[in-house]
Order: sequence, then structure tokens, then C-alpha cells
Amino acid sequence: MAATEFDTTLPSIRLVQNWIKQKATVEFKLVTGDLITGRVFWQDINCVCILDGNNEQITVCRQAIAYMKLRSDSVVERGLVPRDARVEVANIDS
Repeated sequence: MAATEFDTTLPSIRLVQNWIKQKATVEFKLVTGDLITGRVFWQDINCVCILDGNNEQITVCRQAIAYMKLRSDSVVERGLVPRDARVEVANIDS
């Protein structure tokens, strides 16, 4: 397969396709240090398009992505807990 073709057999491509189908919230850390959180709208050989919280499209070049991961904090995503909420864990001595 030529390097210019979109290889749907690659695990990373299949993973992103599953996130698109699930409409999952994903966190993208860019090589610049920026963090983008949203739903993956589409992907191609060069870019990934992310819908942010305002449903605005952000197109990111794949080369700019340091990592991407599924967000598991569904309570925050449903708006039940403010995004800037801080949680403290009490130290309990036995």
C-alpha cells in the first residue's frame, strides 16, 4: 500500500473511527502543549477534525498530535460537575 493512501487496517485509524461512531469525547495533546477536548468529526490521511464544546470544527494535522485519549469522566461531560471543580482527598490515618 502506498504511503499516500488512507490505511484503514492500522489500529490507530480504526480506533479513531470507533470514537467517531461512538461520538466519544476525546482529549488531544498537541506537540505545542495545547490541549483540545471534543468529539472527532472526521479523519483523513493528514488531519483529524474535532468538534469542540461549542460545536466549532478544529482541524488538526496528525503531525501536531502528541497523544490522544478517550475521556472517561462522563459525569463532567454531562455537565453534572463544573469542569474547573477541584477534588481533595482526605488523609485518613488508621
